[in-house]
Amino acid sequence: MARRAAILALFMHLIVATHSHCLAADHLTKVVLANGAISNNVTPLWIARDQGFFHKYGLEVDLVFIIAGRAVQAMLAGQVALGLVGATHVTNAVTGGGDLTMILGLQNKLDYLFIARPSIRSAEELKGKKVAIGTPAGSASLATYVALDYFGLMPRRDNIVLLGVGGVPERLAALRSGTVEATSLSPEFGQIVQSEGYRVLLDTGKENIPFQSSGLVTSHKLMKSNPQLVENMSKAIIEAVAYIHNPGNNKAVEQTLAKYLRLNKPDQIERAYLDLRKELPRKPCPTLEGVASVLRLMAHHGLNSKATQLKPEDVVDLSLCKKLDESGFMDRAYQGS
Repeated sequence: MARRAAILALFMHLIVATHSHCLAADHLTKVVLANGAISNNVTPLWIARDQGFFHKYGLEVDLVFIIAGRAVQAMLAGQVALGLVGATHVTNAVTGGGDLTMILGLQNKLDYLFIARPSIRSAEELKGKKVAIGTPAGSASLATYVALDYFGLMPRRDNIVLLGVGGVPERLAALRSGTVEATSLSPEFGQIVQSEGYRVLLDTGKENIPFQSSGLVTSHKLMKSNPQLVENMSKAIIEAVAYIHNPGNNKAVEQTLAKYLRLNKPDQIERAYLDLRKELPRKPCPTLEGVASVLRLMAHHGLNSKATQLKPEDVVDLSLCKKLDESGFMDRAYQGS
C-alpha cells in the first residue's frame, strides 16, 4: 500500500513538474535573432542559447544565419527584431534613412588574415589576379581594402579584379578551387587553410586598427516600444560573454566552437578559443573610435560616400551599455560566471 502511494505521489509530482515546465515555456517571449556571418564572433549567441541564458531572461530565441546585407534588409522590413552584424552595414542602413543602431559590441578591432594561395609568394604577385572580398561593404571587404592599401596596391591601376564572393564557405571554396588568388578570413578559418599550405600575407589584427566589427543591432523603435525585451537580450549576451571569459568554462566553450564552426582538430579548436577570448571585449560595448574608423574607411574606399556625413553616435547607441555597466550588472556577471 505504501509502495503504491509512493508511486502515485511520484506520478503526481511528474505531472505538476511537466505542467509547470509547459507554463514556463508558454511565457517565454519568442524572438528571431539573425547572425550575419559564421565565425567565432557568434559564440556569445551560441553560448547564450545552449547554456540557458536566453531562457533565464524569458526569451525563446530563434537564432538564424542570414548573410549580413540581407539580415539588415530583414531588420529594416520588420521581419527580424535583432541581429549580429557589423557597423558597416548599420552605416549603410542609416545613410539610406533606415532605423538601426548598434547597442553591444562583440568585436572592436579589425582582425582578419589576408590569405593567398601557396603559389603567391608576395602581395606584388596579386597584380592582374582575382581577389574575393565578401559582401559589399562588409567587414571582410574592408579588411581586404586595408590589406591592399598596406601593400600599396590599387585595384584599377594594378588590374586586380575584386569579386563579391559572399560568405566564408564561398570564399574558402573560391580560394581552394583557384577561382581567386586571395581573400580575407577570420583567424579561426584562416588557420585551417594555413595548415594546407596557404600563405598569410597580412594579419590585420597585429596592426591594431580600431574598427567596430560585429555587434548587437536593433531599431530605435524597438528600444522605445519594448525596452525590456532589448535589455533582456543584452543581459543574456553579456552573461554569455562573462561565461566565455571564465577559464573554468574552457571545455564547454571549446565544444561549442567545435560544434558550430565544424572544427575537428584539437589545435584548431584551442586556437579558436584563445583568439575568441583575446578579441571578445569583457564589457561588450561598441566604441566610438571604432565606428569613426569604419566611417573613414568606407568613405575613403568609395563604399559609401555619405559615411562622412555621419557621427559615430548616429551608428551606435551606448545608453543601454552604459546603464548595465554603471549599475554594476556587468561586474556581477563575472562574479556569477
